[in-house]
Amino acid sequence: MKEIKIPELAESITEGTIAEWLVKAGDKVQKGDPVVELETDKVNVEVNSDYAGVIVEVLAEEGDDVSVGDTIAKVDENAEAGTVSEPAADAPKAEATTEEEAPAAVANTETSEDSSDVIASPAARKLARELNIDLSKVKAQDPLGRIRPEDVEAANQPTQSAPAPASKQAAAEPAQEFSKPVKVEKMSRRRQTIAKRLVEAQQTAAMLTTFNEVDMTAVMNMRKERQESFVAKNDIKLGFMSFFTKASVAALKEFPLLNAEIDGTNLIVKEYYDIGIAVSAPGGLVVPVVRDADKLDFAGIEREIVRLGTKARDNQLGIDDLQGGSFTITNGGIFGSMLSTPILNAPQVGILGMHNIVKRAVVMPDDTIEVRPMMYLALSYDHRIVDGKEAVQFLVRIKEMLEDPYDLLLQG
Repeated sequence: MKEIKIPELAESITEGTIAEWLVKAGDKVQKGDPVVELETDKVNVEVNSDYAGVIVEVLAEEGDDVSVGDTIAKVDENAEAGTVSEPAADAPKAEATTEEEAPAAVANTETSEDSSDVIASPAARKLARELNIDLSKVKAQDPLGRIRPEDVEAANQPTQSAPAPASKQAAAEPAQEFSKPVKVEKMSRRRQTIAKRLVEAQQTAAMLTTFNEVDMTAVMNMRKERQESFVAKNDIKLGFMSFFTKASVAALKEFPLLNAEIDGTNLIVKEYYDIGIAVSAPGGLVVPVVRDADKLDFAGIEREIVRLGTKARDNQLGIDDLQGGSFTITNGGIFGSMLSTPILNAPQVGILGMHNIVKRAVVMPDDTIEVRPMMYLALSYDHRIVDGKEAVQFLVRIKEMLEDPYDLLLQG
């Protein structure tokens, strides 16, 4: 009998949540076949079987939290598909230490047949067999009556007066009472991580936001003029994000502290430009990274953004797609946001927020009034290492480049 365990995933990932089983007990698998989808803090990953054989036991259910090294299933290399080994065959037999204890053990064994009708998780059934506990006599704390491992453990310690730990379902119950109907849902692991990191960013960084506005006329005219030839040459559309990425890289070179991070008492100024592009994915916000954006032309940046965005929406991002990053751009404008204060993507010290383009009356240098497509920009920064003067000048520089984008295009 072989065990399928949660493998080492990445240096920063030690646990995950069972999102979906791709096989069930009785299914035949080959070595390397995916057997379960695991939701981690950053991405969903598939865990593969290291053995060929038949899945004879599943030890964790969907929704369970598991850690690296945990056994989640067993494989019989000699079994045939559709067959599952009898659970009792692997269950250790309790040894009676006194004559009075022996009948009790026999009684538990005899009544175990009635436990088949009990609603219990696979892990709870396994633990009950190991402890020789009759599941029909175990009290479930789950409001739906499902027995979990902690309930079995509590039944095995009847002399302890301390209350058994609350089940996962019970923990999901609201702490307050509601007089009207509510729906209680457990937060996904990714959403929990997003919430934790956003709060940490606000608590650990001296975050401040500065604003400006940019006239998008020149960018929009350039896109209109060059779009047909750009598509013909590169087989991809010229979007707004490549302009903002190029402008950000150029501004970061002029104001390098916005491309830095704090490491204890050290200041690490990065001499590379890996730009994170915030993407709204089905499981929550993710920030895949466009590597070496300074070395890519407009078409190269657009291809990377499309590639990473597609992987994010299809839930196929890998750990390497998300790690690192020296500066982040987020575009709330695609959802209609007029203005916002983006939160830092720690340990980065700068994030640029784009917003929707709105036609507004603008007073021109010659005092005439024209209707122009305007966008508000927001730059959140860590005031611990970035002074207000640098932050304001950084955003002004981006504004200048976007309002006269021909230099950006000439830069490649």
